[in-house]
Amino acid sequence: MIRRASLVLVGALMGATAMGVVYSAVVPAVAANTSTYRELAIFGDVFERVRAQYVTPPQDDKLIENAINGMLSSLDPHSSYMNSADAEDMRTQTRGEFGGLGIEVTMEDDLVKVTSPIDDTPAARAGVLAGDFISKIDGADVRGLKLEDAVEKMRGAVGTPIKLTILRKGADKPIELTIVRDVIAVRAVKFRTEGDVGYLRVISFTEKTYDDLKKGIEKIKAEVPADKLKGYVLDLRLNPGGLLDQAINVSDAFLERGEVVSTRGRNPDETRRFNATPGDLTDGKPVIVLVNGGSASASEIVAGALQDLKRATVLGTRSFGKGSVQTIIPLGEAGALRLTTALYYTPSGKSIQGTGISPDIKVEQPLPPELLGKVEAQGESDLRGHIQGQSETDEGSGSVAYVPPETKDDLQLNYALDLLRGKKTDPTFPASPEQAQLKK
Repeated sequence: MIRRASLVLVGALMGATAMGVVYSAVVPAVAANTSTYRELAIFGDVFERVRAQYVTPPQDDKLIENAINGMLSSLDPHSSYMNSADAEDMRTQTRGEFGGLGIEVTMEDDLVKVTSPIDDTPAARAGVLAGDFISKIDGADVRGLKLEDAVEKMRGAVGTPIKLTILRKGADKPIELTIVRDVIAVRAVKFRTEGDVGYLRVISFTEKTYDDLKKGIEKIKAEVPADKLKGYVLDLRLNPGGLLDQAINVSDAFLERGEVVSTRGRNPDETRRFNATPGDLTDGKPVIVLVNGGSASASEIVAGALQDLKRATVLGTRSFGKGSVQTIIPLGEAGALRLTTALYYTPSGKSIQGTGISPDIKVEQPLPPELLGKVEAQGESDLRGHIQGQSETDEGSGSVAYVPPETKDDLQLNYALDLLRGKKTDPTFPASPEQAQLKK
């Protein structure tokens, strides 16, 4: 049996959530009133009675951690407490690099299957091949492990060795490899040319996203002459979000001016507005943004900004609908508090919380027969305890989040390519008169 969800690059982005994330220094808490302290005294009494009288001795740290998470989860689905290990995972996600081997893996028949070794990484240099099965990690059998647990065992400090036992088709016996871990940089943006069109897929919003996007655009320009380049497809499908500043930078890459996004907290004086700076990296070429039900948070900021400012046409199905910003507040002993502190708004002043971004051109991507009935549409409004959006209705948000592995089966991408090449027409494309002039 094949477990379809793969973990990329041995643990990178493991446990990633759809967030617009900012980091914050510790700020003073607002003083509690007398009644609040009385309630806290009750909590302390309950804690002591559980410690003293529960049928088996509980772990104090787990009791406190679960109590904190219970408090935070009652607020909304995206606020939580992170212990030191969780906080380090979050830092790894946002840095976009980690200590590991450099392989994309999935789980098949209770073994870790290598779907792809990454070029110029320890695994590739050691001879790991796509299709290899990892049966043992440092002599311990992987059967019975969850994929996440196996990935965690393969991650580790840079410069430390790991021994893998590999089963390879055609080999008469298992292959033993000792590999030394190194820094693995996670590609935040994948790019290629589709003939006369530049294709940019933003996988996540980490510290590397804007730089990767810029490199991708530069290489596409180098491959396709300006007079031949029809435009760009910016693929944000299945993008769960990430850093708020990177969403702003990615939007700015396609804009000359205008407000990208604003964030509004509980107090009016906490409103912040972020504007684009001059310099469109794509030289005003037409842009089509692809979204689906897996496009959330930071990816919705980009889609909403380019849509509202008439810089791009949004194509696909409705996005997830997560319009809240989480601030990461460092706490003692390397833990952190992830707290929802604001909602973000598109340039037109619209909150997409609970509703998502509606595409200018709706193109459904059908599921393959083997997934029919197994994949359901889900959006922010389906999450228990979510913050009610100002425009939310009973219709909910989000759509089926599926992207086929082959371009020939990708109806949404092919529709976008046909629009850019003039094989299809739509009144929403190009998104502005200036683009129409450039397209001629």
